[in-house]
Amino acid sequence: MRMKDMSFTLTGEYIELIKLLKFLGIAENGSQSKILVEEGNVKVNGTPEYRKRAKLRKGHVIEVKGCRIEIV
Repeated sequence: MRMKDMSFTLTGEYIELIKLLKFLGIAENGSQSKILVEEGNVKVNGTPEYRKRAKLRKGHVIEVKGCRIEIV
């Protein structure tokens, strides 16, 4: 299965992981975002990320639910 490539243009210094998942519609709400992270279903730069409020900056690559998201 091929991953869907996406990009997110950062307008500030960073965005928190759970906010990104909710904003892009990968998670329906904040609770679902938290569950995805807590269960280890999200990778940042190839490593599982368990911090819900991890600060994502330009250059980070997130993998979750068949999507690859690059922060630009």
